[in-house]
Formats: sequence, C-alpha cells, structure tokens
Amino acid sequence: MSLKNDKNPRGNAAEGSISGNSGKGRRGDPVFRFIMNTMKKMKVLPQISETERQALEAGDVWLDGDIFAGKPNFRSMLDKPYGGLTAEEQAFIDGPLVELCRMFDHHQVGKTRRVPEHVFDFIKAQGFMGLIIPKEFGGKGFSRLAVSTILHTLTPYSFTVGVRVMIPNSLGAGELLIHYGTDEQKQAYLPKLASGEYVPCFGLTEKTAGSDAASMKSEGVVFRDTDGQVKIKMNFEKRYITLAPIANLCTVAIQLSDPDNLLGKSTAENKGDIGITCVLIHKGTPGFVNGPHHIPIGEPFENGTLKGDDVVVPLDNIIGGPAYAGGGWKMLMEQLAGGRCVSLPAGAVGNLKISAAAAGAYSMVRSQFNRQIGQMEGIEEKVASIAAMTYMLDAARIFVCSAVDSGVQPPVTSAVLKAYTTEIARKNGIDAMDIMAGSAVMQGPRNVLAKGYTGAPVGITVEGANILTRTLMIFGQGATRCHPYALKVVHAVDDSDVPAFRWNLLGWMTHFGLGLVRTGVRSLTRGWTTSVPRVAPETRSYYRRLGWAAAHFGTLTDLAMFTVGGKLKARQMLTGRYADAVAWMLLGFSALRRFEAEGRRKEDLPLVRYALTQALSEVQTAFEGIYANFDVPVLGFLMRTVGAATLRLNPLGRAPSDALARKAAATVQTYGEQFNRLTDGVFVPAGDELGLGQLIEAFRLTSETQPLVDKVIAAQKARTLPRGAINAEVAAQAVEIGVLTKAEADRLAVANAAKIKAIEVDVYTHDEYYLD
Repeated sequence: MSLKNDKNPRGNAAEGSISGNSGKGRRGDPVFRFIMNTMKKMKVLPQISETERQALEAGDVWLDGDIFAGKPNFRSMLDKPYGGLTAEEQAFIDGPLVELCRMFDHHQVGKTRRVPEHVFDFIKAQGFMGLIIPKEFGGKGFSRLAVSTILHTLTPYSFTVGVRVMIPNSLGAGELLIHYGTDEQKQAYLPKLASGEYVPCFGLTEKTAGSDAASMKSEGVVFRDTDGQVKIKMNFEKRYITLAPIANLCTVAIQLSDPDNLLGKSTAENKGDIGITCVLIHKGTPGFVNGPHHIPIGEPFENGTLKGDDVVVPLDNIIGGPAYAGGGWKMLMEQLAGGRCVSLPAGAVGNLKISAAAAGAYSMVRSQFNRQIGQMEGIEEKVASIAAMTYMLDAARIFVCSAVDSGVQPPVTSAVLKAYTTEIARKNGIDAMDIMAGSAVMQGPRNVLAKGYTGAPVGITVEGANILTRTLMIFGQGATRCHPYALKVVHAVDDSDVPAFRWNLLGWMTHFGLGLVRTGVRSLTRGWTTSVPRVAPETRSYYRRLGWAAAHFGTLTDLAMFTVGGKLKARQMLTGRYADAVAWMLLGFSALRRFEAEGRRKEDLPLVRYALTQALSEVQTAFEGIYANFDVPVLGFLMRTVGAATLRLNPLGRAPSDALARKAAATVQTYGEQFNRLTDGVFVPAGDELGLGQLIEAFRLTSETQPLVDKVIAAQKARTLPRGAINAEVAAQAVEIGVLTKAEADRLAVANAAKIKAIEVDVYTHDEYYLD
C-alpha cells in the first residue's frame, strides 16, 4: 500500500487503501477494540494536534514513500520528470537576468546596503517580481524550476538585490492569492504585484512564536463597526520579516476570534476561536507600522518588524475572503509543502557552485613549493567533496522542482532539500575558504567567498531552522505521512473505527514481516536481490545498495513506530539520524537520476561515484547511530551488540577512497566544457573585474597553457633547464634551447601575470580603513 500523491491521507477503498468495511460497522470485534483502546491509553502512536494534522495532510507523498515503505521502485522513480526549461524561460535567464547582474556593483551594494533605484526599476520593468504570477494577470507564469534557476544565480551574486526578487515569488501575497484568492482579489492585487507597484512581505514570526509558528499570539477580533460593516481589529508584533521596511502590501498571520459569531463559524468546541488567518494590510493603514530594520548577518538585506495597534481592516482583506477565515495554517502548510524546495535551496546550491568554481580555479592558479596547490592531496580531498556535492545537490534541486512543476507537493522531500542543501553548502563553503586561505579571509571586492560564508546561517535558520527540520519534521512527518499504513492506523484510532483499525494494523504487521525478510535477504546478498532497471552498468551497484539501504530503513522505521511510538517527538537525536538516512538516500538517487537524464556522460562518472559513495557512507553512519542509541529493553540491547557488530562487518558503504577523490577533484581543475557545465548559473563578471572575473580568466589561461608548462617541466626533469618556478627567466631559456617558441613564452607570461593578479587581496589606506 502506498500513499503516493494521495490527496486524502485517510484513504478509502476506492483509493486503494485497505478497507475496514466487513459488515460489522464501526464497532468491530472486541479483541481489536481492546488493542485499539490500549494503544490510545498507552500513547503508542504519535499524538497529533489539529495543526500537526493539517501539516501532515498537506501536500503529497513522492519518492519518500518508496523509501519509508522499504521497497523503492527504481523504474518508476526514474520515470519521474527531471529538468526542462521552456525557451521563454531560458531566454529570460540568458537575457534580463544576465543584464541585471551586469548593471550594478555587488560589493558597493552590499557596502551601502542600498539597491540603486535604476536597478529596482529594471527588476520591476522586466517582470522579476511576477515570475510566478500567471500571464493573465500580467506575470511571467514561470515554472518553479525557472524561479529556482534564476534565484540560484542572482541571490549568491547579491543577496541584497536577490531578496527583492525572491520574496515576491515565494510564500506571501502573490502565491497565496493565486491559490486561494477570490476573483476580485486576484484582479485587484495580482497585476500590481506582477508590475512591482505592490512590494509584498509576509509576517509570520514573532517573539514567542518562531519555529513553533502555530503558537503565535497575534490576534484579530471580528466585530461590527459603527458603520454597520463587519471588520477585523488586529494587534500584533512581528519580527525577522524580509522586505518589511520597504513593503507596501503586507500579509500578516493572526489568530482570529469571533466572539459574536458574525462569521457563523463559532461553535461550542472552538468557543469563537476561529484559528490562524492570513490578512492583507496596506502600508499607511492607521495603527500599522512596517519597519524599523534588523541588520542580518552576512550580506545585508531589508529585514525588519511589523507592528499593529488596533489595526482595522474589512473582512475582504482576508486572503480568500471570509470563507477562508481560520484557514491560514492549512494555506501555509500546503504552499510550504512544495515551496520550501525553491528559494533557499536555490541560494545554497548557487553558493555551492561558486565554491566549486572558485576552489577549483584557485587550486590550479595558486602555486606553493613549486607546484599547483591543487595537486596536493589535502587540497584535492576538499575540492573533490565540493565538486561531487555540487553535482548531487544541483541534481536534487532540479529533480524536486520538476516534481513540483508536475503537480506534486512533497513536504518531506522539500524539507530534506531545504535542510541538507543549506547545511552541505555551509560545510563545503568552509572547505573552499580553507583552500583559498588568506585570500578568503581578507575582505573587499576581490573576496569571492565571504558573502556566502557569512550569510550561510540565514539559509540555515529561516523557513524552519535546520535543527527543527532535521530532528522533528523530516522523520516525524515522514514516518507517519509517507508510511503505507501508519497514518491510516492513527486516523482509525482517532475515529474509533475498529474495522479500519483491524485491517490496516494487520496490513502493517504483514508489511513489517515482509520487510524483515527483505532486509535480511538484501543484507546477505548486499543488495543483489534489488530489482534494477536498465541503467548504466557503471551505476548498477549503487541502485542495489540503495535498495538494500531502503529495506533496512523501512524495517528500522517500523521498529521505531512500534517500540518508541508516541515518544519519538522527544527522541530528537534518534529521529535526526533517521532523517540523515532518508535524506542521503534521496540525494544519492537524485545524482543517479541526473546521470541518466543527461545521457550518461562518462566524464561525470567520478562525480556520480563520489556522491553515491559519500551518500551511502552517511547512511551507514546514520544506521550505526540508530543501533547504538535504540534505548528499548531487550531489543535495544540486541541492536547495540549483535546488530551493531553485523552492521560494521557488512557495511552499506565507506568514505570515498583517495583515488576516487583525485578523479572527482580533477573535474573542476581544468577549464573547459565540464567545468562550465558543473558551475552553470554562476554569474562570472568580465575577466578584468576584481574577484571571480579575474580568477576565472587566470584559470582559463592556466588551463590553456598547461601543455606548455608540461614541456618546460619535462625539460627540467631532463636537466636541460634549471629546476624551480617557471618564471620569465626560465621561459627565456626555454626559448633559447627550442623547448618553447617566442609566442608560447609570451602566452606563458600572460598567464603568469593573470595568476598574480588573481591572487591579489584588497588593501586600504588609513583613511579608507577607519570609518569615523
């Protein structure tokens, strides 16, 4: 049984779930009623609040369902759409996007914290603020993949400018109105949002409600005003709101109450508390103040507060109108189910590509001890990781965005993408800093990595802090929502539906038994019993081991649900390891999907092998952590002893070898087609511009003149030329003895001059250094 793309997680017989209609009605037999009531009392199953229920039921199950079930169908998974921008989208990326990046000095923008007026005018005029708005309302109507691709170029180049494109095209007024707005609201707001006349922001976070956004205290009360109209009076104080200081149309989430039942939604159960509601507020509304500014870490961007004291707006300002009063949380969960995979992962992958471009180039431009530092194994090790993670995470970005564009909203996979792209990009960004060393820690326009390094915590923190996402959301939501039976059993218990409980529990037991057998067989055969479709022969072993890992994961999931049960929320170190396992399986498969989609490029095999080897090693580490910390009587002891020993003797994978690391590093250490393809989307300024422009130009010249360097080195080894650095004097001697021509020596001189220019760092006079 699977819940894939099941819009009704409770299921029924017509949708393929196990039906409990055995003729006994909802009373069922006494044995299963006793079991069900006992499970309720002992809180064996996760306790789900109404807000958690809405989050669980939002969106769709995707590839994560295959993994939680423990039996991935790789043929079906490979059939999922991957990539594909329209000609119009590609033209926009090649045209207005590149033009936008060329029209401002990103260092100066960051230094002054101001977006030049002509730049913002261009953003509005070219439709950057309406990328997701349908064409009928004046927008571009672009795919989520196109939006992600645009942002993965723009936001790493300048986050200050990028947020002015990111926020209007993410969760907020535009997206909510597209999906839930009334016809009148769409006609009134969407054209002005698309043109940039309205600059939006979305107010959710407040002092006492951060990651636990559902606990917000912001309030709105429905009342009848003196003019006879039913309105809302709101009081709130929001913080950390991006674009708040410059927005003129703010969407604010509040807890709405209706003490006089003017909406007709008050009941004895809710006592007039209608629930979270999303309300539009215009700048200048009496009692409403947007701003002042926060100053976020890293590259500055407009972020601040929203405050409302007795702010009164008409009911029509509720997004979706009065019918959607109390529907705000569901709106947010439904849109974040897929939307979380777009903006922040785009920025993370974009920064990772910059790390790959800069570290790969610098490792070959910079020389020490008479050799390129990229030939030193310590450097190669880090370059390899950066290159392979770039390949894999860009694959995941494209793959998941393609799923959203096909109509799937996968909340668990989106959470994986958000948390793990931002975390891996941060780690590899630090590796790139280590490689570039002094040139990476001196601030100024020549510094290529500082923005991504200092700004990484922003992506880690927002849209669900990574700690919360990893330890609560991914496995907590996935184990219930993505499991073939768990959510159906939970619903049956909540509804006291004994027949449905009986059949789904029996189905779960059968599933668990088969899973145990499957895990044992795949462990004994090291995955050889996994069904693998016709894929590249070089990658078949990775499918087998992923199948083995998924079977093992499915069994471990069932064991956690059975034995830890309702306490899983409190066992966050344990659930974090489960999240690591499922995340690395999803990321690893994304690399395989990319390899197939791009025609099985042989030159990319080192990257695929490194990425999958690393992914399987991470899954192995996660499993070892689960076995070592499964604190359940008897079973836990067996897992910590016999199970852990077996796991170590028969591992899923180990860390990439040194030989593989050298091959993976080489993919970004020569300027050419592969380097450009792997770093596609990085905006590279002209070759004479400080920073990345000069570095990539030096890298290009270094790669082109490498055959000349090799000839000189061969002559040095033959002792026809003196050993040492290949400088102008050595080049001149090489010309004299015929090793090089004069033209070749001149090319070497140009390349050497470019190298020196590329490794320069910024210096400042006393007056420039002191700010007073």
